[in-house]
Amino acid sequence: MRDLLVKACREAMPGSVVSGARDVAGGLELCRISQPDVVILDLALPDRDGLDALDDLLAASPRSKIIGISGYTDEFTLHRAVHSKLHGFVDKNEQTVETLTDAVAAVQNGQRYLSSLAQAAHLTQRQDPVSFDKILSEREQGLLGLFGSGLTNEQIAAEVGLSELTVRNYRCRLLAKLGFRTSPELIRYALEKGFTRPSAFRPQLQSRG
Repeated sequence: MRDLLVKACREAMPGSVVSGARDVAGGLELCRISQPDVVILDLALPDRDGLDALDDLLAASPRSKIIGISGYTDEFTLHRAVHSKLHGFVDKNEQTVETLTDAVAAVQNGQRYLSSLAQAAHLTQRQDPVSFDKILSEREQGLLGLFGSGLTNEQIAAEVGLSELTVRNYRCRLLAKLGFRTSPELIRYALEKGFTRPSAFRPQLQSRG
């Protein structure tokens, strides 16, 4: 996919210099050296979550415009992308050479580019009075991914640096806010909304707050 993307960009933007990296570490090094005008960032990378690496990428190359791409189109991924520091976002399922060309042109002109799917999802969430971003705090959203993975309160407490009692209270609070009675219902919701995925897709959790 990376090689195809590099080839497509070279063909769509003749005269441009295009390079690729397989992970965040390689991408950071490439950005420091080349200071690219535009970075196309896959949100699912082998070493880190793409969105979690945004600050480091912008620190390595402050003038770069960053366009995120993802094959995941669940509500949580789109929510994170729309509310991140990305200058643009393209859904892989909608991705064509023309789409990427439009996205690159838009961000270079100082505009923010969102694929049609991301725009529709953002509008739907804004209109939904009980969407998760309105009823759950950022901390609760992060913990929901862990609850959805089927981890016990003890396991989650050890991972995020909270007491087991505090984690249990968060679980009860989430059940109440979402109108569920059991943990299996919570797990199903986390799966459907995209909170539960390989660890690279979970936002970094801090023990404070």
